Amino acid sequence: MNTDSEILNLLPARLKEARRSQGLSLDAVAKLSGVSRSMVSQIERGESSPTIATLWNLTRALQVDFAGLLEDGKAVDQVEVLRSANTPSIENRGEGCNIRILSPPEDAGHHELYDLRFVKNGKLVSNAHSRGTREHLTVIEGRVRVISGNASEDVFTGDTARYPADVPHRIEALDGPARALLVVQSS
Repeated sequence: MNTDSEILNLLPARLKEARRSQGLSLDAVAKLSGVSRSMVSQIERGESSPTIATLWNLTRALQVDFAGLLEDGKAVDQVEVLRSANTPSIENRGEGCNIRILSPPEDAGHHELYDLRFVKNGKLVSNAHSRGTREHLTVIEGRVRVISGNASEDVFTGDTARYPADVPHRIEALDGPARALLVVQSS
């Protein structure tokens, strides 16, 4: 890019293209980015020039490369890496359980992936999710007990448990620390 005007002319279309390619509505982008729906719409129509902070929030929400939006030319193959130190986590959702969020923000409410790390006797207790939601839990290390409604099963290293999550459910570490990958699928 050679001039500011070339960048400003390209930016609205690139942002709109990034949003549409992920199947996100203006409302979804607003919620993910913290930028108002009307501002996102104005930026996409070229009626407003975003601040660097606004543009940064939008690119993070859309999970697109900040510099890539401004480059001219064809997209190149790339591998996106979420470094361990930068992986978001959920605090205060369990007792002795660290929950790391591995799925991208736009998958929230549809197909979510979590890394669960339990201390001995740690547990994650969950209320019922939306109707039709299922969880798939693969134990990486240790042993856990999965309780879904009135059903209960012990799950060992290498095992995968699949169960309804539209009822109250919980996961408890048994006999020591445990680690598991959890996939939450909503219908």
